[in-house]
Amino acid sequence: MPVNVPIDDIRLDERGLVPVIAQELDGTVLMLAWANREALLATGRTGRAHYWSRSRKELWRKGDTSGHVQEVVEVRTDCDGDAVLYRVRQTGPACHEGKRSCFDPAP
Repeated sequence: MPVNVPIDDIRLDERGLVPVIAQELDGTVLMLAWANREALLATGRTGRAHYWSRSRKELWRKGDTSGHVQEVVEVRTDCDGDAVLYRVRQTGPACHEGKRSCFDPAP
């Protein structure tokens, strides 16, 4: 389901990127990733979280490999427009190490 992305309010950095925080609806911060314009537009169009991989230099949709998808319910920007918040419904763990959150304490 499409979601509103305030693209005109988002300030990309000199690399064309903006940091994106994914937050579960209960307030849990799940992860930090990066998005470019293409990722933001794809997120808005599909309602699923899309990011830009800085290491692979490619667009990726969260969950395509792991099955742990992020359904984006709302997209917010911070007061300066240089950071984005995806409010999501997370399926499975968000962290590539199998934790619910990338910010969970070490086991």
